[in-house]
Amino acid sequence: MKIYDTKTAPSPRRVRIFLAEKNIPMEYVQVDLQMGENISPQMRQKNPMGKIPILELDDGTCISEGASICLYFEQLYPDINLLGKNALEKASIDMWHRQVELYFFGQVGMCFQHTTGYFKDRMTPVKEYGEVAGKNAADYLKVLEKRLSESEFIATDRFTIADITAMCAVDFARVVNIKLTDEQTNLRRWYNAVSSRPSAKA
Repeated sequence: MKIYDTKTAPSPRRVRIFLAEKNIPMEYVQVDLQMGENISPQMRQKNPMGKIPILELDDGTCISEGASICLYFEQLYPDINLLGKNALEKASIDMWHRQVELYFFGQVGMCFQHTTGYFKDRMTPVKEYGEVAGKNAADYLKVLEKRLSESEFIATDRFTIADITAMCAVDFARVVNIKLTDEQTNLRRWYNAVSSRPSAKA
């Protein structure tokens, strides 16, 4: 099996971190997003949406969407658990992960796409929309600051996929000048802890 990957993109990075936490070796095939390799006919056969990452199994089956790829490996390798051990944990982790994806990770992505013009050859950037998305992402950091004043990690009392996705979003947000503030002491404590894990370098 192999994963089609782009080292500079945040969504593939969270899959690499997830697999590193589980000590799962993987072959990575680099895809050039800037040159549009991800939307070539060959890659569209693997994922019609033209997005990265894509997991390709040995039988040719392809699984796209970072969270879905992580779910696949969680089922195969549940011992180092990142998605929940029981019904309550699974629901809590999924809840927080969905929020982080929708209100932070995704909003940072929309801010990047619509304010930088990086993909203007294949989409119509709407600067005002990107600016609103950036504001939404910065506002959600306030939610995380409050949550992390009550909990060591975002979803539960241990490191999970919600922390992985949030950390990747924090790092990528710097590209569009969204940064943790000095007043967000709980976010900074959390970020220092999660970014110091060996898997963060994956």
